[in-house]
Amino acid sequence: MSETNHTLANLFIAMGELLAGQGANPYRVKAYRRAAEIVAALEEDVANIADRDELKKLPGIGKDLSAKIQEFLATGTIQAYEEQKRPLPPEILSWSNLPGFSEPMVNDVYFRLGIRSLDDLEALARSHLLRTRPGMSGTTEELLAAIQTLREDAKAN
Repeated sequence: MSETNHTLANLFIAMGELLAGQGANPYRVKAYRRAAEIVAALEEDVANIADRDELKKLPGIGKDLSAKIQEFLATGTIQAYEEQKRPLPPEILSWSNLPGFSEPMVNDVYFRLGIRSLDDLEALARSHLLRTRPGMSGTTEELLAAIQTLREDAKAN
């Protein structure tokens, strides 16, 4: 196995483990683990396959994983992984105390949905899309009231 394949396979394993620890979609976790197995099993350097624009011909490698492989080959890392391994900012982690939220839910809305502020979170709550998230148990009204309380507390400090 080439050094590139070895490094990329380990990166995909780490991404899968981080996602699993964050309570991410199990199919997504499985996709990263499978991608790691596929890359590790390649007899040819993944860079050569990418040069021929044949990454998507590999079983289990679709548009998203192909783009991540290209990013890795161009930069030596994958931005999504760098973001995942960073701990949540304390003000974001405090969202786990909101009605219906837990740490995995906060990880999901932060990393997967890109929610970075109370304004973003409020817009998401008002759109009622949070109701479709697995593990969401609070009501929209309770969440909006708690967001308002967080804002007031932040202004008082």
